[in-house]
Amino acid sequence: MTLDQTDRAILNRVQDDLPLTSHPYATVAAELGLSEAELLTRLSRMKEDRVITRFGPFFDAAAMGGAFCLCAMAVRAKDFKTVLTKVNAHPEVAHNYERTHRLNMWFVLATETPEGIEAAADAIERETGICVLRFPKLQEFFIGFRVAA
Repeated sequence: MTLDQTDRAILNRVQDDLPLTSHPYATVAAELGLSEAELLTRLSRMKEDRVITRFGPFFDAAAMGGAFCLCAMAVRAKDFKTVLTKVNAHPEVAHNYERTHRLNMWFVLATETPEGIEAAADAIERETGICVLRFPKLQEFFIGFRVAA
C-alpha cells in the first residue's frame, strides 16, 4: 500500500492526544479537513493493510499505582498451544506473542499493584510447570514515529 499525504497526516496526528470529547474522531477529522467517516475508513484500511498493527490508548500503569512486566517462557513446541491457552486465561496478560528463539513465548503482565506481577507470574508457573522469566521496566522511553508529509 502506498500512503498518500492524507494518510501520512492521519498517522502523525493520531499519535498525539486524542480529544476527550464524545466524538474524538470527528474532532480529529475536522482538524485534518476530513469527514469522520473518511478518517475511520482510512484508519481501517491502514490496519487491514498492516501499515498499523495496533491502534489504541497507552496507559501509564505505574502512574495509576499499577505495574507492567515483560515476561518470557521457554515452551516446547508440542505444548505451545496448551500453555498459550493457560497463560492467556489470566486477565493480567495484556498480550502474548510467539518468537523463534529458545524463549519462544513472550507476554506482558499488567496488574493493579506491583505485587500483582509476582502473584500472576507465580500462578502461571504453577499451572504450566514452566519458569516465567520477568523483565521489569527500569526506565520509560517514549518514541514518536512520524512520517514525512
